[in-house]
Amino acid sequence: MAEKVTRSDEKKSIFGLEVNGPVFFTSSIFIIVSIALTLIFEEQAESFFEELQNGVAENADWFFILCINLFFVFLIYLALGRFGKLRIGGQNAKPEFKTLSWFAMLFSAGMGIGLLFFGVGEPVMHFNAPPTADPGTAAAAQEAMNFTFLHWGFHAWAVYALVGLSLSYFTYTRGLPLTIRSIFYPFLGDRIYGKIGDVIDIFAVLATLFGLATSLGFGVQQIASGLDHVFGLPSDLTAQIVIIAIITAIATTSVVLGVDKGVKVLSEWNMRIAVVLLVLALILGPTLFIFRSFVENTGSYLFNFLEIATWSETYTNGSWQNDWTVFYWGWWIGWSPFVGMFIARISKGRTIREFILGVLLVPALVTFFWMSAFGSVAIEEIMNGNEVLNQAVNDDIATALFVFFQDYPLSMVINVVAVLLIAGFFITSSDSGSLVIDSLTSGGKIDAPVSQRIFWAVTEGTVAAVLLVGGGLQALQTATIVTGLPFAIILLIMCYSLYKGLVEDLRKLEEKKSEKQLDNYEKIVSEIVQKRNTKTEDKTESNG
Repeated sequence: MAEKVTRSDEKKSIFGLEVNGPVFFTSSIFIIVSIALTLIFEEQAESFFEELQNGVAENADWFFILCINLFFVFLIYLALGRFGKLRIGGQNAKPEFKTLSWFAMLFSAGMGIGLLFFGVGEPVMHFNAPPTADPGTAAAAQEAMNFTFLHWGFHAWAVYALVGLSLSYFTYTRGLPLTIRSIFYPFLGDRIYGKIGDVIDIFAVLATLFGLATSLGFGVQQIASGLDHVFGLPSDLTAQIVIIAIITAIATTSVVLGVDKGVKVLSEWNMRIAVVLLVLALILGPTLFIFRSFVENTGSYLFNFLEIATWSETYTNGSWQNDWTVFYWGWWIGWSPFVGMFIARISKGRTIREFILGVLLVPALVTFFWMSAFGSVAIEEIMNGNEVLNQAVNDDIATALFVFFQDYPLSMVINVVAVLLIAGFFITSSDSGSLVIDSLTSGGKIDAPVSQRIFWAVTEGTVAAVLLVGGGLQALQTATIVTGLPFAIILLIMCYSLYKGLVEDLRKLEEKKSEKQLDNYEKIVSEIVQKRNTKTEDKTESNG
């Protein structure tokens, strides 16, 4: 059932690189120019991007909320309906990776480093400044966990699942390149291989690289803060640059090894270390409280699901939602080309039902338990008078995780594990991002030359380092969020394209089954007739 309509094999070798020239060189030049301008006009750039973000948030908040809910409902419909039995890559395709490895890579590429950065800090910040409840109360604690689950739960993973499913379907079932342009094939046809397709992929490259660079820049600040807190090592700018260099070198090695030997192995180790950290927090912390909070938080989130998922701060006239929820929706949508393409890359052979439920449920449930083990416990400690932790969140959220563990038994061991895990998620985000950008700039090649993978891995680290030096991370982070608005429109188009393609494939599959059943029926009838004729001939000969 996999239709070969791709023309990605037509990409030429340029300066020894197997790339789509317009996408590769235009993206590279734009990245260099953007960094230079951001550093030269740092204050003006930051002011411009902040005003732009505020404009998007204040005028398009309802659109983000509507889209994010439509994506979730659409995926549930696909998973539980008649399309769920279709398999990515054709009905005879087999998964490339074991299920456990698949889950590990989903989690590592998706939001692993974010959970470490915000796992303690976000619930505490919501507790201190909730959207509707009185600050510092039990109602504020429950509301804080409800909205933390909303921001990191099913809706966030629905965005990634939609992009991942669409790209994997068009790539492995329809034989199109593994690039964002492929989702427009039902509308543009072969024109996706021209200038229009190039523009689409250039936009995706820029959103992916700047999103990665800003996140890696903030991630390295947390690693430096952890090393300072645990070992007393300097956390100044020089130390952060050294950390970026070391992490980039490891990520480059992983990229050279490829998905199976590099990203897969690191992702599996990330999950092992994450489990160790979670178990230590569970055993050495308030175990019963964590289980109770997980059950209560999940129940409260599900009970209030429709209300908080569609709440748009219409009657309160505040800015809480724009600062948090709309910020996250724009962020996840802006990141969707990166995470979605990586999920697509590792998901061939999965049924649509298995893909959607796997991407939506498993990472979200793990996230809920993680947030309960860290966020709920942090809130409980603050309610019991732990002002040190509260102050750490307010002063520098990057240190919150390490301050959280300082009163635990074996705090030194736990914090070392935490630093290793942050570094591990840092590396897998970098190497998986490099593979994605390489696929975009090579016209959809799944296994491009090693030199190109190295180029993008080094570029990500360099951009993060330069922006740390110049102080331009905040401006580009804001710019990345703003890209969520046009990508939301692209995702709406993607829903229609995917639905149209699935309808066609399901019809073909049912026709083949009908033909096969008809052939079997005719074969059976033919055998019966033949047997009857044989018996008749035998009787005639016997009577004769």
